[in-house]
Amino acid sequence: MLVSCDVASFARDARDLGAAGLRLERAVPLDLFPMTHHVEIVATFVRDATLGT
Repeated sequence: MLVSCDVASFARDARDLGAAGLRLERAVPLDLFPMTHHVEIVATFVRDATLGT
């Protein structure tokens, strides 16, 4: 599971997890601070069986 409060850092970390053999299964954006630009993301990653890892 990955929790991020910044879309750019989420993208960077998700890319790294993908390179390590994990696949993004689900991502949910949460607006915990309405009326601001902040958006939290909670994501679940699973081992990618197609990579044989």
